[in-house]
Amino acid sequence: MDFGELLESFGDKTVIAVAGLLIGIAFGIFAQRSRFCLRSAVVAFWRREDGGRLAIWLFAFAAALCATQAAILADWLDVSQARQLSARGSLSGALIGGLLFGTGMILARGCSSRMLVLAANGNLRALLTGLVFAVTAQASLNGLLSPLRLWLSGLWTIDGGGRDLLASAHLGHLGGLLFGLAWLLAAVVFARRARLTVREWSGAIGVGLSVALAWLVTYRIGSQAFDAVLPVQSLSFTGPSADVLMLVLSPPGQPWDFDIGLVPGVVLGSFLAALWGKELKLEGFKDGQSMRRYIAGALYMGFGGMLAGGCAVGAGVSGAAIFALTAWLALIGMWAGAGLADALLDRPRHRP
Repeated sequence: MDFGELLESFGDKTVIAVAGLLIGIAFGIFAQRSRFCLRSAVVAFWRREDGGRLAIWLFAFAAALCATQAAILADWLDVSQARQLSARGSLSGALIGGLLFGTGMILARGCSSRMLVLAANGNLRALLTGLVFAVTAQASLNGLLSPLRLWLSGLWTIDGGGRDLLASAHLGHLGGLLFGLAWLLAAVVFARRARLTVREWSGAIGVGLSVALAWLVTYRIGSQAFDAVLPVQSLSFTGPSADVLMLVLSPPGQPWDFDIGLVPGVVLGSFLAALWGKELKLEGFKDGQSMRRYIAGALYMGFGGMLAGGCAVGAGVSGAAIFALTAWLALIGMWAGAGLADALLDRPRHRP
């Protein structure tokens, strides 16, 4: 994959931002058509309900793992310098942040990426939730909540060399690929039982492939860049949402990069998919109580996602696809926090 001519003609920053935009459009289309959502999968799992929603998440998760590990095995991709593996990480931040983010998903009835997709379809609840989420993420990064985030992150840390689960377990990337294939098989089993439509399971696989493609494209562009040092990265929505917010509020705000292109791309892709499927619809809050619930969920997700180092996609899929220890801990925290919150807040209402 040669980006040399594009980089020479348009510059590093423009190319990486356009790459983020295009991959974001693909993710938005696939996520909208498949109804991809970690919150739905967690609720279905803990309530032992229809496995269709769980299968959709598993397809995306497994596709991201398999495609990313296959690219590494083929020497197309090197993620050793990715932030999730090379930088010092916080185990306490991953666990606590994951628990908070999972709780927020239940309160807001969707994760941050799902809110972005729904907002593009006309859901005003998701739009307000996304705005509060972005503000909270920015406050957690450099604002009022930053001291609390730093204190919690510093409780239990680990050197960058210890964050690679495959290296620590001596499994190698072939072991990572086989692990992903096992989850893919589980997704097929659940999908057959739930009789998923082609649109649903193919869209979910598209979500996972978008994650792997982002890893591959950012690595290839970064390795061929002339002037700037461009990080290898994949999809995430906590930090990027904060960056886009600052770009809108105080232009030029953030420099052009992959994240700046990603968020508008997801919005555009989801809008186009909903327009094609005739699913654009304005929706609002039913009452003040539901509004308070969504705002609280956004606060939990914004702080929790920044503390954990990623959201349900950033840590739960992108980070997990390269087997970063902190990403897996954050994902476990999200499943546990969401399950507990659902049991305490929502499940009693559904009991006869």
